[in-house]
Formats: sequence, C-alpha cells, structure tokens
Amino acid sequence: MKPCADLIVTNISSLLTLSGPERPRSGVEMSNLGIIPNAAMAISGDTVIWTGPVQKLAGAVDRHSATLTIDAENHAVLPGFVECHTHLVFGGTREDEFARKIAGVPYMQIAAEGGGIKRTVRDTRAASEADLMETGLQRIREALRLGITAIEIKSGYGLNMETERKILTVARQLAEQTPATLVTTFLGAHEIPVDRSREEYLDEVCEKMIPFVAREKLAEFCDVFCEKGVFSLDESERVLTTGIHYGLKPKIHADQLTPGGGAELASRMHAVSADHLDYTGPAGMKALADAGVVGVLLPGAVFFLGLNRFPAARDMIAANVPIALSTDFNPGSCMSLNIHLMMTIACTRCRMTIPETLTAVTHNAACAIDRQNRLGSLVPGKQADFVILDCPSVETIPYHFGHNHVKHVFCKGRSIVENGIVLPFQTP
Repeated sequence: MKPCADLIVTNISSLLTLSGPERPRSGVEMSNLGIIPNAAMAISGDTVIWTGPVQKLAGAVDRHSATLTIDAENHAVLPGFVECHTHLVFGGTREDEFARKIAGVPYMQIAAEGGGIKRTVRDTRAASEADLMETGLQRIREALRLGITAIEIKSGYGLNMETERKILTVARQLAEQTPATLVTTFLGAHEIPVDRSREEYLDEVCEKMIPFVAREKLAEFCDVFCEKGVFSLDESERVLTTGIHYGLKPKIHADQLTPGGGAELASRMHAVSADHLDYTGPAGMKALADAGVVGVLLPGAVFFLGLNRFPAARDMIAANVPIALSTDFNPGSCMSLNIHLMMTIACTRCRMTIPETLTAVTHNAACAIDRQNRLGSLVPGKQADFVILDCPSVETIPYHFGHNHVKHVFCKGRSIVENGIVLPFQTP
C-alpha cells in the first residue's frame, strides 16, 4: 500500500537528501550529499515519507483531496540549515566598540573601560524577559528567512544565577512560540564575573547553577570556555563532569586562542561537540576523530575579529574529524546569523569544498546538537524541515555571497517563509 501525502514538492532540479549514516560524517563521507536530480519529495504531517525521481512519484505516493502540491520551478531543495552554536539571547549591542577597534583602540583598553563581555553582561542583566523575547523573536525571524530551521542557544551573558535562568527561560519560551527547533545549552562557565573570585564563581556554577538548571530542565547541554585566562583544563573538566552527573550533555569551547588541550579534553569527556578549534593540532584532531566528537568550526568569528588563524579544516577532514559549521552569533565576535556567508568563508579561508560545507551546516550540525535522528537530512522518517532556493544549483549559495538565495522555507511540513517573506508564526 502506497503512503498518502499531505504535501508534495515536485519539479526539483536537485534534491539534497544527505542520505547516509546517522553518525557524524567525516572524510570523504562529507562530500556525499545524496543528490537526486529531477526529483520530488512527499510529506505526511511533519515527516518526510518519500523522495525520488519525479517520474516515479505517481507510482510511489497516493494523494487525498486536500494534498497540496508545490512546484519548485526547477530549483534546488535541501534540508533546513542547523545553527549549532549561537549566543542568541543577550541584551544590547556593541557597534560603537567595533568602530573603536577598527580605528585602532585595543580591545584590552575597551575592556578595561568596562566594555566587551562585561558590557553585554550588564546589558543582559538589566534587560527584562520581555526585552529579550522581543529581540530573540526578531533574530529567529531573520534566521528563518536565511533557511535556518534549528538553532542552539547558549546562556553565558548572565554570570549569575538570576540572569542565567532568565536567558534560558527566554530560550525555552522562544522554542514554544516559534516554528524553529530550538535547543538550549548552559554556558555559565563563559567568563569570571567581576563581582566574584574565580573560586567562588566556579563553586557557584558547579554547586548551585548546574543542579538548578538540570532540575528545572532549562538546558540539555553544558558548555565551558576552556581557554588560557578563562577556565583551565582542570576547571573545565570539573564543570563538564558536574554537568554529566546532573544529566547535561557536554560541549566545550576549545582551542580558540591558544593550543590548550581543549580538543583532547572533549574527547576524554565524550563531548557531543568541541567548538572553535582554531589552534587544535594533530594530537587533538586524532583524539576528536577517535572519539567521534563533532568539531564545530566558527570561521565567522576569526573573520570578524580580523585574525589570521583559521581552523585547519583540511587537516581535520584528512584526520577524519567530523566537521560542522556555525556562526557563533554573539555581540562581540560575530554579529551575524548569515550561515551562507560562513560557508563562503569556510570555502575561501579554510579550504573546504562546497559539498563539505553543505554537510557541515546540515547533517553534521544536527549531530552537534544530538538531533540527527530528526534533523539535517531529507529521508523517510525525518522531520520535514527544508529549503527551496531561488536557483537550480546549491553551489550558488557560497559563490554568490552576500545574497540570500532562500525562496521558501518549511518547518515540520508547514510553510514558514514564502518568496523571502516570513509568515506570521502559527505554532501548535
């Protein structure tokens, strides 16, 4: 008996199914996009039920009186992009600091004057939940317009119990009020607040914040900024071990500014992902590959900060590290949700191929938030999150950079963006 479709997308120039193993993909696997030319796709409810050549559609799928058929107009279709590393909920912006930095004022001077992360912490502490909801909704609408259908949201701009709770509460409310799939990460160990000693704050994170976050189910993951001058390897291990004890899956900011052993720690802790990796060397790459930890590269931060050390993606791929890409959206080092631009930077500065970047922003990014069982590919049984482009080739995305080639976006089988316009949210 043929399955019956509620929605059929036909006349697809190329359908990127990303079919393949559910585990994080590495090496040559990252170049296999599971492309079906001249394709069609059928959906029932919020789930993909069939994909294949358009000429086989009639024999594979039944229709009912209300089945909706969409003509992709010989354009490409691919899974919705997965943003697996953002700091989306925060108060205030820092464009004036950016202007000062490019005029030659050192960051350390700006920080000494109360700027940098300290400023964002102050602004976030001062913001109401309503303020954070308003800006959060604006940012999610922008993300949807760019074809991003799943977003990880980290805390970390509170650095006290009250504000970390506020950030994660807002993120949870956003998940209830938007069609995108949102996951939350507790990043209380993002920095040492000015009103606590290192020892006091680390105790607060491990003895009060993590138990509270876990008990209230405010986050699924626990992250830590493992870096010289922030949290040491031992301190980071304590944070992640505590998180694991309370049921939070480990993630880690690793090797962003120095080769500090963060990748090796991520491997020992069996982290879901290790993020940044700008200074990760061969030993760290081997450890990540052996443990199957997803390496999340954030080249937009390197670009925006005007640095020259981009992550060695070619070496990582050769070492069989599964690579994901994300924006690191935040007010200090990457004030952009443009995942398309990140693909271009990854191609030009990290020397990733276009197929590798597409795997990195879909399937592997879903693995980096432990959602590969539902997101990141378009095969029967997966969630119907997909993007219809305004062009026949996905190669146009990183090539024609600075332009949004997303025409239509569907989340859970429902139209969310039509002709580049975000529709009013109609969450269940």
